[in-house]
Amino acid sequence: MLTSTYIHMPRIGSTLEKRIWSNGVKTWEEFMDKKDELLIAPSKKNMIVTGIRESFERLESRDFDFFAKSLPRAEHWRAFEEFSGKVAYVDIETTGLSPRSSSITVVGIYDGKDARTYVKGIDLDEIVDIFPEYEFLVTFNGARFDLPFIKHEFPGIEFNQLHADLMYPLRRISLTGGLKKIECELGISRAEETVGISGFDAVRLWHQYERGDDDALELLLKYNREDIVNLKTIIDMMLPRFIENKFSECI
Repeated sequence: MLTSTYIHMPRIGSTLEKRIWSNGVKTWEEFMDKKDELLIAPSKKNMIVTGIRESFERLESRDFDFFAKSLPRAEHWRAFEEFSGKVAYVDIETTGLSPRSSSITVVGIYDGKDARTYVKGIDLDEIVDIFPEYEFLVTFNGARFDLPFIKHEFPGIEFNQLHADLMYPLRRISLTGGLKKIECELGISRAEETVGISGFDAVRLWHQYERGDDDALELLLKYNREDIVNLKTIIDMMLPRFIENKFSECI
């Protein structure tokens, strides 16, 4: 989808992007081949040609920071396929909802192969060195909750990556509600031990662990790992629908 995108280019908005798509021109290559046939003002056409050339160069050099800054935040998901080689699926557990009065207990990071959980009082500080390894982050409600919470507790983490908060593109295709509800609608199952566990239960499990219940921590970590692994399952399943929905806007 990234190579069908024009709205990251200076002075190119969604209306013009949709007009390009409606003319059957979806990719940058197609635009370059058919630019002389398109009824677009020459000044705009020249801007797009310049933008395409720069975008190809940035993509070839894997300049995720360029696309993170130039793409609207709600459209970062468009770059997922191109930068999924260094993706982190992220979810956190906390003692409450406010970073000012609560703290992070667990940060889960899944790279598509290995799921790691970093625990308060054990190895949570390691995430400061871990996050810069990634080019793309995937969360659910992470723009409002997970990433600001992490930033508050670890201000040295920059979060300059591309970031797809799946809650928003899922809403656009009428999948609303919390992560667990959406998983059920998509037929994604959880382990018997974690079915029905909520964020409030995660707080309870942490407090049980603080009182010496190691089994409670193991269950909490299993719950968190399922969250991050299921984020990958969801974006793999739904990315074609995100793309189809985006192109349908120009019809």
